[in-house]
Amino acid sequence: MSWSDLYQEKTLSGNQVIDLLGDCQNLILGMGVAMPPELIRTIATAYQQNNLHPLNIYYMHGSQALQENLLTPELAGRFTPRCLFLSGHDRKAVQQNGNSRWIEFVPSAFHQVGRLLTQTIEPDCFMVTVSPMDKHGYFSLGTNADYGATVIRKARKVIVEVNQFMPRTFGECSVHISEISGLIEANTPLSEVPAAEASEVDWAIARQVAERINDGDTLQMGVGGVPNAVLSLLEGHQNLGLHSELFSPAMADLIGKGVINGRLKRLMQHKHVFTLALGDRAMFDFMDDNPSIVGYPASWVNNPSIIRKNPNMVSVNSAIEVDITGQINAEQINGTPFSGTGGQLDFVRGAFGSPGGRSFIALHSTAKGGALSRIVPQLTGGAVTDTRMDAHHIVTEFGCVDLKGLSIPQRVHALIGLAHPAFREILTAKARDMGYLSHYQHFD
Repeated sequence: MSWSDLYQEKTLSGNQVIDLLGDCQNLILGMGVAMPPELIRTIATAYQQNNLHPLNIYYMHGSQALQENLLTPELAGRFTPRCLFLSGHDRKAVQQNGNSRWIEFVPSAFHQVGRLLTQTIEPDCFMVTVSPMDKHGYFSLGTNADYGATVIRKARKVIVEVNQFMPRTFGECSVHISEISGLIEANTPLSEVPAAEASEVDWAIARQVAERINDGDTLQMGVGGVPNAVLSLLEGHQNLGLHSELFSPAMADLIGKGVINGRLKRLMQHKHVFTLALGDRAMFDFMDDNPSIVGYPASWVNNPSIIRKNPNMVSVNSAIEVDITGQINAEQINGTPFSGTGGQLDFVRGAFGSPGGRSFIALHSTAKGGALSRIVPQLTGGAVTDTRMDAHHIVTEFGCVDLKGLSIPQRVHALIGLAHPAFREILTAKARDMGYLSHYQHFD
């Protein structure tokens, strides 16, 4: 049988998709761009019309299709959503449902997610968007190697949504027709994430980070206005490398200009390594069939023991709040999950383990229009994403502090200096009340 014949044999109707789900308890969905919208709509329609058994749904970074079709008040109780990293769409679904605990949050470092979804949890079925099949019978996971490249070979059943807009990428992104249980075709345009506009404060922070990045460094950047601004300030640099959880349009731009070329990397020289991509159509087109851009599972890309193999690794991420001893919360607001651990701690540790490596946590000094300080006496979110032992550089619009080697009083003094001037006096008084500072202490 030819691969094209096997393709036709494995093409499913909507009813056949639901039949395949029949004995499944744990459904795992591809992440972000790779979350299959037509398969999601097929499941939603079936559950609205029939009394089907409950499902546990595991995923990261939910899509608009998930929010609008499965995470609805009408289907609450039919599914147990278990999310390892919340998106804006997940937060909207929680608001619409009126129950902040309806979506169950699963804490996990990103490099551990593949193991969690294949060993701790039994993956009954995995659904994901892939590129069209090539003449050798291979699809590509395209924008998302993440946990998909791991789960797809461990799940009992694999159903893919073939989309002509999904780019074909290299690395560990290939999936053979013989490895899947079934497929559907749906050429819905891929979800796009517009580049965040950098504010004046973002630029002030970005300039401090950019001036600490050297020619030949290897980069990991998070998402948002600050990372985009930092990347735009690096156009005069040379021989930068990329080993990043996220691939973004700003990175594609620097690759196109030859600024990022991977020439000095020791691991995967000349290759631009990622595990997931968020961006626009132009970025997807840039990735398509580009042998320099390689996707690998998060279990490898985000593994600190792998990250540290490239010297001069630089990690730039954001936070919600930092306490005056250096503990970092990047995932909860007032005890309610906002995003997730993701890969931040992976890269904070991996970067510092790299010879000459360093990590930066960048945040605005205030929130809510200046009403709240984001440098706080104690974390209010209820979660510690990065411990004070792991914290390296903290950056606000008021400066950059290297916390390594500083005593608690020195850290407190330095971090209060990063706070907005309106909050420094009260933070100092609170630090004294907590026993972190004494009246007789002096700092250089």
